[in-house]
Formats: sequence, structure tokens, C-alpha cells
Amino acid sequence: MATDRVPMTPTGEARLREELKKLKSEDRPRVIQAIADAREHGDLKENAEYHAAREQQSFIEGRIQEIEGKLSAVMVIDVAKMENTGKVIFGTTVHLVNMDTDEEVTYQIVGEDEADIKSGKLSVSSPIARALVGKSEDDVVAIRIPSGTVEYEITKVEYI
Repeated sequence: MATDRVPMTPTGEARLREELKKLKSEDRPRVIQAIADAREHGDLKENAEYHAAREQQSFIEGRIQEIEGKLSAVMVIDVAKMENTGKVIFGTTVHLVNMDTDEEVTYQIVGEDEADIKSGKLSVSSPIARALVGKSEDDVVAIRIPSGTVEYEITKVEYI
């Protein structure tokens, strides 16, 4: 596995740690019990509950390994503790205005695992975030999208 650092906000790291705790303390014991119960029903070759529980166990164990791997390489970046220079960096919240439509949008630049466009969380590796990082308040940024190019003005950069 690559030893690359995984950038994450404090909220994203806490969410992953919470998921890991739930997988280990609730989901894993539940599926182990389901496998034990299914074994008691006899012939395992034709036991659908047993096979479903084993498949679920495989998924849970894989997810536990994935989360532990990410957490071992996590680099928590808390912009709230940094001086606001007006520059867009990982973790900042960026307010934009579409130069053509005057539509306002707000995005927080987050790690891949935290990205959720519906809640305004944009992956740092997305084309929009890559175009914004390094820019400052009042800059106009041209962002290529499938239907062409859209220009946004950065109206505010928050370090929250």
C-alpha cells in the first residue's frame, strides 16, 4: 500500500474513527453471531443465511482494513488554526459567484473520503477544487466543465 499521506479535515477524521468503532464494536460481533446461528442449521452448502453472513463479514473486514489504512496515513489539516490569508487551500470554505448567471455557490475543499457535492464538500482532487486551490479572494477562475468553461469570482475564503 502506498505511504502517501491522506489529507483530511478534523471532522472527516472523526467521522472515519466513528465508523471504524461501529464496525468493530457492533457490526463485526453481529455478523459473527449470525454465522454461528446459521452453522447450527446444518448443511452449509445450501444455507443462504450462512453465505449471506459470510459475504457481509468479508465486506466488514475489508472496510475495517481500508479505514485503518487511511487513518494510519491521515494528515489532519485544521484551517481554523491557521491565519486566513485569503488564499484557497485544503479545508477552506470558498464562496463563488458564477460570472454569467450571478448564481452563488459555496464549497469546502475536503479529502476524497469526505467529498459530498450535495452538502457542498468538494474533493481536493476534483477539477473545480484543483482550479481553485492557490487562488485568492476577488480572483476570477475559469473552470472547464463538460459543457464548456464557466467563470467564477471568488468572493470570500473562510478558514473555519
